[in-house]
Amino acid sequence: MENTVPSQLEQRLIGHLQVLYPNRDATELARNCLTTFNLDPKTESPRPHRNLWDQSDIMLITYADTLRSEDEAPLETLQKFVKTKLINSISAIHLLPFFPYSSDDGFSVMDYTSVNPASGRWHHISEISKDFKVMGDLVINHCSSRSMWFENYKSGIDPGAKYFYEADPNADLSAVVRPRTSPLLREVQTKNGTKYVWCTFSHDQIDLNFENPDVLLEFLRIIRLYLEKGIRWFRLDAVAFLWKIPGSPSINLPQTHEMIRLLRLVIEHYAPESVIITETNIPNQENLTYFGNANEAHLIYNFSLPPLLINSLVTGNCKHLKQWLMSMPPAQQGTTYLNFIASHDGIGLRPTEGLLTDWELETLINTMKRFGGRISSRTTPEGEAKPYEINISLWNALAGSVQQGPDQWQFARFYCAAAVMMSLEGVPAFYIHSFFGTENDLDRVDNTGQFRSINRHIWKMEDLEHALNTPTHHQKVFNAITNLAQIRRAQTAFHPNATQYILHMGDNLFAFWRQSLDRRQSLFAIFNITDQPQSFNLSELNLIATDDWTDLVTDTVYEDHLAKVTLMPYQFLWLANKKGKVKLVE
Repeated sequence: MENTVPSQLEQRLIGHLQVLYPNRDATELARNCLTTFNLDPKTESPRPHRNLWDQSDIMLITYADTLRSEDEAPLETLQKFVKTKLINSISAIHLLPFFPYSSDDGFSVMDYTSVNPASGRWHHISEISKDFKVMGDLVINHCSSRSMWFENYKSGIDPGAKYFYEADPNADLSAVVRPRTSPLLREVQTKNGTKYVWCTFSHDQIDLNFENPDVLLEFLRIIRLYLEKGIRWFRLDAVAFLWKIPGSPSINLPQTHEMIRLLRLVIEHYAPESVIITETNIPNQENLTYFGNANEAHLIYNFSLPPLLINSLVTGNCKHLKQWLMSMPPAQQGTTYLNFIASHDGIGLRPTEGLLTDWELETLINTMKRFGGRISSRTTPEGEAKPYEINISLWNALAGSVQQGPDQWQFARFYCAAAVMMSLEGVPAFYIHSFFGTENDLDRVDNTGQFRSINRHIWKMEDLEHALNTPTHHQKVFNAITNLAQIRRAQTAFHPNATQYILHMGDNLFAFWRQSLDRRQSLFAIFNITDQPQSFNLSELNLIATDDWTDLVTDTVYEDHLAKVTLMPYQFLWLANKKGKVKLVE
């Protein structure tokens, strides 16, 4: 590069680097970043506050190898399944870590640049990206103790010699916030003597040292590779823990936010349609900070939704769910929420802090145990073991109620939960097992010794096809949710940034109003979240008298705008003044 006045892109990059690396030449480092990313410094900035999504966006969350067939790469099996069975129900696929790994079902990455041969090859992912938006995990906080980088670290050679965060075992690290109970530091014998490396999650997952700008450059190379392979959505895994300062909580530090802003800057200049999602399983108000000023994450996970929605459905009371949603700021244009109820992990409990009382949380935990769930714990700074997440499949989590235990309303409750998620402001994301109503996999827990395995079942395609083609609850769930997703994708009132207003209809009816960005479609979503019939009067909704109002799910027309309506247990309405037309891909 010529030694000229820095471009606007370079100037912005220099600003981020000066905060992160005050003792380095930020101008030179900025140019190294741009060269590494193959980015022209004169690249124009994308228009801010663009919504890179609409109501048609629904995400599938899946491991690369959840579906398996004989003599076929799992990624190829997955591609065939989504193209034939889900093409009209989803638009995006979150492929959980598909790299060679040593533990944690992929989140202990050994090589960021290759696809696990047991799952397939890069060309399989590129093929999937032709029909769907693909989100990949950037496992940015840590990597495997069996990676080449860590082997090089122990040998004192590059790349890797200074890639990992070391700490003094005698330092006061009691303030560090962690989601695990294992010791924070791991003793390691290296060429340069005994060292102690930082392990936020496990001793097989060694935290990377982003105080070393070479680590940043390494990850810029990795991100560029993913972009070249067709990945456009990036999930920054465990990013809240990225920057460490002994003596501090080492979570949500200003440098972490600065790093996210830097990564977004280069990614969106390379591919303006790219999207960044931060995975920060932390209390709600802390989570919201990752929007920044619409210059950090495009999307943040609504981590409080799973425990609060499940709690509402098993208690028959939506008070806390309503209060939480009323406290949530509408996402500004160019940002939105990622809504989910189930994931490859458990139901996080930290996001309930300040939302559920200790007694309510204990009741929820005991109910989930009754339905076959397991409980994972973390160690607080005071050394106390505290429940961190509930490990259970969504199908089992909604098996019954707090009062009655398992009952006959499991499917209705499950269907209602899916409908709530699809109705709320934001982009809905379905864990693949939520399409099938997959049960707790206790055998897998026994085999792996890991509680999270309970919700990581592996389906043989012949078994899944049989389950979906015969009268099972799997077939019933799949048909109901895929059909509902198709309806949802056609309604402009369900745009992720469409207006949302919570309605007050008591604690047994959960209801809210959505209105499309152009104000043409209004939609009232009303859910009976109890195991008893619940009635209300349409007069409570202030329906526009000159419009025709139809339930989009049943096609029932409500001509009498003052009529009394009774919803059966877990029944819901999508009452709209206009109906978007569902367009199916043949």
